[in-house]
Amino acid sequence: METKLWIVDNVGDIDTIYPQIEDAAKLLRENQVIAFPTETVYGLGANATSNIAVNKIFEAKGRPSDNPLIVHISEKKQLHDIVEVIPSVVDKLVEKFWPGPLTLILDKKNHGQTLSNKVTAELSTVAVRMPDHPIALALIKKSGLPIAAPSANTSGKPSPTLARHVQHDLNGKIAGIIDGGPTGVGLESTVLDCTGDIPVILRPGGVTKEQLEEVCGQVDVDKALLKEDEAPKSPGMKYTHYAPNAPLSIVKGNSEFIQELVSSQRQLGRKVGVMTTSENQDKYDADLILTCGSLSDLETVANQLYDTLRKFDEAGVDLIYSEAFPEDGIGQAIMNRLLKAAGHQVIIE
Repeated sequence: METKLWIVDNVGDIDTIYPQIEDAAKLLRENQVIAFPTETVYGLGANATSNIAVNKIFEAKGRPSDNPLIVHISEKKQLHDIVEVIPSVVDKLVEKFWPGPLTLILDKKNHGQTLSNKVTAELSTVAVRMPDHPIALALIKKSGLPIAAPSANTSGKPSPTLARHVQHDLNGKIAGIIDGGPTGVGLESTVLDCTGDIPVILRPGGVTKEQLEEVCGQVDVDKALLKEDEAPKSPGMKYTHYAPNAPLSIVKGNSEFIQELVSSQRQLGRKVGVMTTSENQDKYDADLILTCGSLSDLETVANQLYDTLRKFDEAGVDLIYSEAFPEDGIGQAIMNRLLKAAGHQVIIE
């Protein structure tokens, strides 16, 4: 399959109709799969009402079929077509955080517009969000469809924050890629289960627990995020994600301890990479030292994390040591992704 590439200047708003988006929207209506930028990562979109289209997402990614997909919409009124009931707390969350990096899990509607059961993995609930990106919003609006869209990468690998990441993983497997430049947040959306009395975070992301609690009071966290041996409430969270090719270990210790680990591995002839921050980059002697942002601004770490992991792949290192990060605010999402990428391999000084 030839994969089309459209380069789109993302300056504009949802009502701006670009010729490239017209072409991509037409392919979505024809049940093809299109990669497009959002404010979190690049998404791999298809018609959420078509089994044929949704199957193409799973095939292109190599994604397990029991891993539900998030439905993306461009207008709040579309939510009524997809979910059965909108609790009052959801109205508050939508008003505050949409469009934005917050996915809401609600009971899906059993009549009206019918979503593919493959989107929800046969569950009675559906995950929905409205992306905060002009290209994404314009594409969804022009297609006239709810768009199912996981991240546009090979399943299990670091999520794409640049169009070239998508090309590396999926060129020849999908109909097209809209290149809208780098994404914003750099980590996937927060997933919040709103089907119970108290909202529960199933995946930390661009909207923090603290921000959510300012709007809706108490917010719980899925026990599986706190304890490795707990079964996750969200099916997709049981799979390995975001992993580079080389084994990755998170080190909870000072730079001298990390350097000792690096030196011992290099003496064995291994090519070692270190993922660090701008504050600590001069403290290491390794085969490849990459900074993924600043400790004083963890949003920069979130933004650069996946691109940094992919650069280690490009360099062909044998193993990677990463510094640990504070788990306040966006740091919770950063450490969640790092732990997944490392297969929970943590070295403590």
